[in-house]
Amino acid sequence: MSAFEFEFRTITGEALPLSRFEGNPVLVVNTASQCGLTPQYRELQGLWEKYRARGLTIIGVPSNDFGAQEPGTEHEIAEFCEVNYAVTFPLTAKQQVIGGEAHPFYRWACEVAGEDAAPRWNFHKYLIAPDGSLAQVYPSKMSPLDTAIIGEIERLLG
Repeated sequence: MSAFEFEFRTITGEALPLSRFEGNPVLVVNTASQCGLTPQYRELQGLWEKYRARGLTIIGVPSNDFGAQEPGTEHEIAEFCEVNYAVTFPLTAKQQVIGGEAHPFYRWACEVAGEDAAPRWNFHKYLIAPDGSLAQVYPSKMSPLDTAIIGEIERLLG
């Protein structure tokens, strides 16, 4: 099974099949608006602006799973991201990312990489390779601009 077999819904309700990004790397990040790590939105936006033209996609997945730090509606989340961080990368509808009701993408990632790869907090990162395999898993506190993440993105972009 490949990551490209999964589909999210955008924050505005449209289908967002990951197959749309096949052949390119994708960074999937569970996000929250009321978290100490929320400023990572700015770093994710910078990464998006730097690598988008080369094929990188970043997908933010708002989730209220950790500390109830994403209590807003989709409209409120989208507005927060736009006003505070000028986010232009795709955001999904709010999702569960842990437990039995987790989005199928997150259940797949844990099956592939093991339960230790499950999100433990907001801003957990999964880097998907151009072939749809799970290339890397990065912890919440790791900056999206960390050299380990940048290096792997560069490698995947060729």
